Amino acid sequence: MKRVVLLIACVCALTLPVALCGCGGDKAEKSSQIVVGIAQDLEDSLDPHKAVAAGTKEVLFNVYEGLLKPDSRGNLIPAVAESYEVSDDGMAYTFHLRNGVTFHNGNKVTAEDVKYSLLKIAGKTGDTPMIPAYALIDEVTVEDAQTVCISLSEADVDFPAYLAMVNAAIIPADNTTPDTVPIGTGPFCLTSRTVQDNILLTRYEDYWGTKAYLSQVKFRIVPEIDTVVMNLRGGSLDMYAHLTTDQVAQLGNDFQILEGTMNLVQALYLNNAVKPLDDVRVRQALCYAVDRKNILELTSEGKGTIIGSSMFPAFSKYYMPELSRYYTRDIPKAKELLKQAGYPDGFSLTITVPSNYQPHINTAQVIVEQLKDIGVNADIKLVEWNTWLSDTYMGRNYESTVIGVDASYLTGRALLERFYSKADDNFTNFSDPAYDALYEKVITLTDEDEKTDCYKAMEEILTKDAANVYIQDMAEFVALRNNYEGYEFYPLYVLDMSKIKPVQAE
Repeated sequence: MKRVVLLIACVCALTLPVALCGCGGDKAEKSSQIVVGIAQDLEDSLDPHKAVAAGTKEVLFNVYEGLLKPDSRGNLIPAVAESYEVSDDGMAYTFHLRNGVTFHNGNKVTAEDVKYSLLKIAGKTGDTPMIPAYALIDEVTVEDAQTVCISLSEADVDFPAYLAMVNAAIIPADNTTPDTVPIGTGPFCLTSRTVQDNILLTRYEDYWGTKAYLSQVKFRIVPEIDTVVMNLRGGSLDMYAHLTTDQVAQLGNDFQILEGTMNLVQALYLNNAVKPLDDVRVRQALCYAVDRKNILELTSEGKGTIIGSSMFPAFSKYYMPELSRYYTRDIPKAKELLKQAGYPDGFSLTITVPSNYQPHINTAQVIVEQLKDIGVNADIKLVEWNTWLSDTYMGRNYESTVIGVDASYLTGRALLERFYSKADDNFTNFSDPAYDALYEKVITLTDEDEKTDCYKAMEEILTKDAANVYIQDMAEFVALRNNYEGYEFYPLYVLDMSKIKPVQAE
């Protein structure tokens, strides 16, 4: 017997065909645009199956959809599919496609497009799977025009969550240039792009669901962090996310400040493969030297949540608050560990930080001062975002870095799989046989309680082995000009522009 999962959502009637991505809408509807500042351009790829950077995916969330997608409360809701069924052994997922879904080029989404997209993310068409779970896709079968069956090589109860990621978007099988010509099914289509300047999204009038309120969204790249407040106050930006408390304090009454959490793990990430960080005692010494409460006080007026491993509080089932107390600042203990490791006088350390993220720069600056107390002379190396992405993240050519790692999809495994020694995205080069064994076990489990126990055991290893110096789940501040409303925080790193609308004059 199959388990049937019905996906329910409010869907408006499809509009009559209009010019592709036209912004006119109904004749009585007033055209509206918002200008949103972002820290970096979409450097990696416009192909959702290749997008790596969180900043890229937070924009592409508006353009692409998978069979499923997340809502702002963390639920999986329908997108290209309207329902699905799971076989009793968890090895087969049968998706029933929604009628009337079209791509931004006006073509109807077909079962063959879905099959092509799924095989592409699985690595069956030549590309390496972005996410290890996609490699579980063994076969994709088109049963009829509206039905697609996915056969897995191994059961994975988290599989639907992976299909709600931007990386699992459904794209046209006949689009031969997805890296530069994005064609999705989302509420907005990408209509123009000026590299290192702006990205223009236009409301898709034939969107299958509730149309976006705004006719256009212009994402303006503002890499100079010192100019963000000036641009907001000067009127060239209407919205900016990921602000610091200092920036918020400089804004006047023209803006509403929305506060949430970023749902990410900010840490001093350590390259476990380079000396002296390949010694667990050195990494533990760094953990004892850092005062995370002081970091929060100096960088965000005490706002944020101190964490002790690669899990943040939104994943309440897996989150272990006790790990945030595993290391408390203890300078004598840190010095003794360094002495045992052969560094009684300390050592030098380079902290690479992307120059367009002020919160991470602020954190790194405090860490530099704190590490002086144990003889570690740290210096900050500021690099452009694309350099950080290519050299630090992908090339693993660094000693340490301050950055925030998000979950990308709605399962605790999202944060933990990158520390599997064989994972392509294990940019810290962490390697522990016990951790690997737990990971290889957890991906085969179907019992949720057993999975939770495994995840917690993995978190404990990351903490005790001092894989990184874990700091916080950062507070999130969003400035939105007062003549707009409707912004919603997500448990993922996205900017959903389809919910934002102009405030109606009374």
